[in-house]
Amino acid sequence: MSFLSKLFGKKEKEQPKVEDRTVFNIQVGDIITYDLEDYEVVGTLTYNNQGYKWYAYQLQASTSTIWLSAEMDDELELGIYKTVKEKLSKPIPKEVTIDGTKFYQDESGKAHVSGTGRGSNLNGQHVEYYDFSDEDEEEFLSVEVWGTEVEVSKGYEIEEYEIKILAGSK
Repeated sequence: MSFLSKLFGKKEKEQPKVEDRTVFNIQVGDIITYDLEDYEVVGTLTYNNQGYKWYAYQLQASTSTIWLSAEMDDELELGIYKTVKEKLSKPIPKEVTIDGTKFYQDESGKAHVSGTGRGSNLNGQHVEYYDFSDEDEEEFLSVEVWGTEVEVSKGYEIEEYEIKILAGSK
């Protein structure tokens, strides 16, 4: 406590401790640097399929929006995804061709979703998901069915060192 604080009876406020960020606790308001661009985290989604969890973060830059996905399978898997205009409908096929690339379904299932920020409107909802990869497993498709709406995103794997996370809040 400083001399003036003692003299005038003001107590110093303790600063809240900022939690170290990992790809599993990113929060709305954080800044993610990827590919020499800064993105603000504007939404988070946590998927839960019978206790197995994975995460998606909506990242907004001045000219683009991307999604960062994170999951711990046998090892950390990170991906960058962008929504594509491809229209799919149920039933979701086992093979899909987008931009001349053929993708094959790897897995599918249902998950309970919770979200914050722009993702908060999905709290408590269930999603059907379908994961696809190309023949070389260099590009991926994520297909999500939200009621009657089908969303398709195309992505690729990245390494953890390719991103930097700056906490924007506690």
